[in-house]
Amino acid sequence: MGQKTINTPVGALTLSSNGHAITRVTWPSTSDVPGACATDAVLESAAMEIKKYFSGALTHFNTPIHLEGSALQLGVWEVMRAIPFGQVLTYGDVAKSIGSEPQAVGTACGQNPIPVIVPCHRIVGAGGKLTGFSGGNGIETKSFLLDLESGQGRLL
Repeated sequence: MGQKTINTPVGALTLSSNGHAITRVTWPSTSDVPGACATDAVLESAAMEIKKYFSGALTHFNTPIHLEGSALQLGVWEVMRAIPFGQVLTYGDVAKSIGSEPQAVGTACGQNPIPVIVPCHRIVGAGGKLTGFSGGNGIETKSFLLDLESGQGRLL
């Protein structure tokens, strides 16, 4: 398993790979000290795509990913992946599409192991309310990502 940490406008992101696909994207805590990590072609490709995403030159990730989770989680994450760049769905919309409840969808969103690439930030509360985001600076990071995708980029 390899790792690569890259700097982005929403802070450092650590990408993890099994050598064939991205398995995690995390915001390292300030106490994490990056050590010498093995890298691979998947990590390099993902890093390049994330940089392009933040520059506005990429609207769809092609990097291979590997997701593991419950049937509910996998269903929610698959719906997330299908939401077009710059668009959102509500927790209720997702719940209806998979025959679940909005609270369960919110929990699955918070457990998304590959944020940004699997765009959990595109799931919002009823009426477009920005609720819940487990990465970076929470709602502020979610707002930044949505603003980036809507062409209203702003500084954090």
